[in-house]
Amino acid sequence: MDDKFPVLTYLDDRKARVDKTLREVLPGPEAPPALLNQAIQYSLFAGGKRLRPILALAAAEAVGADADPLLPLIAPLELIHTYSLIHDDLPAMDDDDLRRGIPTNHRVYGEDLAILAGDALQAMAFGLLADPHRAPTIPPEARLAAVYELAVASGGGGLVGGQVLDLRTPPPSEAVAPDGPERASALATLDGIHARKTGALIRAAVRIGALLGGATSAQLAALSRYGEGIGLAFQIADDLLDVDATPEEMGKATHKDDRRRKWAYPGVVGREASRAIARQWIDGALDAIEPFDERAEPLRGLARFILDRRS
Repeated sequence: MDDKFPVLTYLDDRKARVDKTLREVLPGPEAPPALLNQAIQYSLFAGGKRLRPILALAAAEAVGADADPLLPLIAPLELIHTYSLIHDDLPAMDDDDLRRGIPTNHRVYGEDLAILAGDALQAMAFGLLADPHRAPTIPPEARLAAVYELAVASGGGGLVGGQVLDLRTPPPSEAVAPDGPERASALATLDGIHARKTGALIRAAVRIGALLGGATSAQLAALSRYGEGIGLAFQIADDLLDVDATPEEMGKATHKDDRRRKWAYPGVVGREASRAIARQWIDGALDAIEPFDERAEPLRGLARFILDRRS
């Protein structure tokens, strides 16, 4: 495995391709209703690494597909992610004032437009993915499978269900001992929340790229294990950034989990144990794709990036 893979260059290149596709397939800011489309564009183009569509592209490449023609069917992943962020920031949810260093959508456009912008993004995502005129060479069964993956990851068994658990699960009382009887229960609660709220869409992104790229059943199974591993590691890394990174690095307030007594790895098992668990998930993800050839190097680089990122 080549630890020198230029992951930042890869991210920049694929982000530019995803952004170009998003601008091509979505209504412009002046299209009616203009205020709605301006609210959508405000959050969609406020920054972000486009990690989910990039993972889908990398998975398609890993199974030997030309990923560029798939971009219109992969861009919807970013629409779902953006919708979830807009809604997560609302006063009824996490009540955040900043996202990516700028005021959150509801602070600029009001709660009503923020809710509707999120609703519209979700509908647009499924409309794009189901549109037979986009990427018309993709077999209908692969497109339908991708629609199903996105629906499952977005709903009650995925990010919406994860948000419910995040909001309504009674907070942890205190950090658990490394060898105490409460540890297994605490980790099961953490993973149950994170696997839905964050991990489900990341896993779906990898599976959607694989499905659209024509993966074999064995390849899809391996990539599913990879997606599960990096999805959980991503949220652990995010929990660690909340206590280790500065607000400037994150583009939003930090130490929120402690103040709100939310379920987060550092507060439950401590920082060092959190880092070790994240490393285990990444190692498992890399093991899952070990049989793949050099075409999977972007996936390997992205896994390491998820563990080491600073924002």
